Amino acid sequence: MVERYAVVSCHVERPLDDTAWERFARMQARRPGGFRIAALIRPPDEEAGEDAGRWLARAREAAERGPLGHHTHWGGPSQARPVARDPAERVRREGSWLREAGLEPTVFCGGGWYLDEAVAGAVAALGYADCTATAFRLRYLSESERRLEAAEPCHLELHDGRRLLELPTTHSLGMLFRAALRPDTLREPLVHVYFHDTDLLDRRRAAALRLALALLARRRAPSDLDAAIQRARAQELPVRRAFAR
Repeated sequence: MVERYAVVSCHVERPLDDTAWERFARMQARRPGGFRIAALIRPPDEEAGEDAGRWLARAREAAERGPLGHHTHWGGPSQARPVARDPAERVRREGSWLREAGLEPTVFCGGGWYLDEAVAGAVAALGYADCTATAFRLRYLSESERRLEAAEPCHLELHDGRRLLELPTTHSLGMLFRAALRPDTLREPLVHVYFHDTDLLDRRRAAALRLALALLARRRAPSDLDAAIQRARAQELPVRRAFAR
């Protein structure tokens, strides 16, 4: 029998914005629908002069309330996708810094849904699972912009033989709300909902999220990303060669 459950993650892109942080922290603590919300948090940007000490204090708080994830913005706080340099090098550098600070993220999500093989290799080397793949196309990304599509958990096979566990993101807030009202459209065994901390700055969107998660909890057993990783690693999953040779 196929397990049917759901997890929720937040892309925490303004961790040093007091209002955005307070609303996310409150949402995470309340566990709407019974969901432990994963904080996929963007590390502080040195070039932008972000306060690493205050960031670390908040990241540690988030890790006490739910799973902690690493969310890279390659072009700085407001530019998610890579614009120059080596995307994989930044992931490695940030991952090392997080570990040196005593944090242990378990999952990665690329900013702007970007993932290439070098980045996937860096993610695998850090011991993370990945949730950058989506089950849907992002309207703001053109056909030529790199992204990975997947509807169900799988292993991504890299050229060197390593495998990266992929737990795709399946629903945005809007998609979840529509699916919750029409449960016949909710077919994925693992429903993975994401939202942004900035969504919580709009009280109507925050209220819609709480309602949608309450409805989702009636259709799927609430879980969290760390539990989903453990389940997936205990299963035989399909293997995908996602990157062209």
